[in-house]
Amino acid sequence: MAPDKLVYMANQIATFFASMPPEEASAGVAEHINSFWEPRMRAQLFALAEAGDAGLSPLVREALPKIRRPAVAQG
Repeated sequence: MAPDKLVYMANQIATFFASMPPEEASAGVAEHINSFWEPRMRAQLFALAEAGDAGLSPLVREALPKIRRPAVAQG
């Protein structure tokens, strides 16, 4: 997926949960991404976050530790 599209989607999820109390908001973002994003999308999200300022909202960055990191394919 194009990086800008992935960032847009993650930030839209964060916008939806932003009206909740902070801990519930980050948990909601993580739960949504864990439930609905395939492993390749989650892997790309982590790669973008680790590469630097990808334009991810602070709420997405706060949710990252709660998002399941896909196993790295070996072979």
